[in-house]
Amino acid sequence: MTLISNSPGLTPAPIKGQALNSNYLSFTDATGGGSFAEQYLPELYEAEVERYGNRTIGGFLRMVGAEMPMTSDQVVWSEQNRLHVSYKTATTGTGAGNLAKLNITTGVGLECAIKINQTVVVQGAEGEMTALVTGVGAVSGAGVCIIDTKPYTNADFSTGAAGLFLAAGSPVTVFVYGSEYAKGSASADGTLTPAFTQYNNKPIILRDEFEVNGSDAAQIGWVEVATEDGASGYLWYLKAESETRLRFEDYMEMSMVEAEKKAGTSTVAVDGSEGLFAAIKDRGQIMDAFGAPVEGSGALVDFDLILKQLDKEGSIEENMLFLNREMALDIDDMLGAVNSGFASGTANLGASFGLFNNESEMALNLGFSGFRRGSYDFYKSDWKYLNDASTRGVLGMTTLVPGSTVEGVLVPAGTSTVYDQILGQNIRRPFLHVRYRASETEDRRMKSWITGSVGGAYTSSLDAMKVNFLSERCLCVQGANNFVLFQS
Repeated sequence: MTLISNSPGLTPAPIKGQALNSNYLSFTDATGGGSFAEQYLPELYEAEVERYGNRTIGGFLRMVGAEMPMTSDQVVWSEQNRLHVSYKTATTGTGAGNLAKLNITTGVGLECAIKINQTVVVQGAEGEMTALVTGVGAVSGAGVCIIDTKPYTNADFSTGAAGLFLAAGSPVTVFVYGSEYAKGSASADGTLTPAFTQYNNKPIILRDEFEVNGSDAAQIGWVEVATEDGASGYLWYLKAESETRLRFEDYMEMSMVEAEKKAGTSTVAVDGSEGLFAAIKDRGQIMDAFGAPVEGSGALVDFDLILKQLDKEGSIEENMLFLNREMALDIDDMLGAVNSGFASGTANLGASFGLFNNESEMALNLGFSGFRRGSYDFYKSDWKYLNDASTRGVLGMTTLVPGSTVEGVLVPAGTSTVYDQILGQNIRRPFLHVRYRASETEDRRMKSWITGSVGGAYTSSLDAMKVNFLSERCLCVQGANNFVLFQS
């Protein structure tokens, strides 16, 4: 089946300028004569038809974040690192007699966090072993530290009754689980000093304007205009000014979602900023092709992968899913397949959706607004920004680019604390918030002002009214490791 649409809204674009013959309703005869050339007055509908419903796409950040003022050109915050020590970039030693050594890649300029007499778990392709650290070498210029170990169940990590059967130079994963000292021995030298990771972002300046000359501002039309913010009347410029404002307010949110920082190879003259998608791609979790190739219950396997990853991160119990239509249906199919009833012999007992007294005549609800899996609660919501044909919904509408680049995001619930059942205490949860420039004399959250000599403004000799819009803001994504970006 092919879905055919002749809707002009698939590539919507506001017409620049005012109500002219090319963009204003008129009535002409078949030969292209003047307006109202026919002798009979047509039946007129004065009000515009709202064929696209509510056209604004804002509201996402208001649901999950907050806005706070700042006075600087930059916002800087720090985040805790992990408490325990582990290395995924390690290999067994090379050369004769070195299969009890481990090469730990620490990174250039960083010290090894493993100390003498600590006990470690070493896992390789053939299994895992525990070992005691007996020596820690200096970090080389290439950022590699060689540590000496003595496995508890074998002479080294090679062949043996309890060996890992590893060849020299095999990749392994190592983590510290404790320590063990002999009687009367001295403690190991060295201490671990906690460090933090620092992030920053810079605000961007957004601007827009609307202008109407004095003559058009005084012209009454026969079409009654109405917009989403309540503006109405028979003055066409009221509609144009209102839509410019609504579009700018959407741009303020879209910029916080899509913004990118300037890269070293870029020649753009401004610095850019880090938006939501960029922060998750850089510091968060990414899942590609959710539910593929098997839809429905097959997607549950993919979702369990997300849960396992969340266990490794902050283990935030409550999370919001903001999804496009395709992924929202995938999750509905996933939940529906789990709860789809069963067939016994030739009698199909039917679906078990709903609560109690299920009957064949009942209206079946095939959509789900939330669910619980493992120890996590998920609340699902459609994100209009990903569906609208004039924003990200336009991506993937051609055969050249099948599917959308972004199908949704998982965002931890928007309160500032969460109860951790493992620790038995409240901890800070990651959250989104917008910082905007403001001081006692200047508030740049959302500025608008009128210049010219029309519409009540008398600031210049210009026979026009110019409405100016300005905002200076940036987004802070704290604890981005707990966010998930779903890509097709």
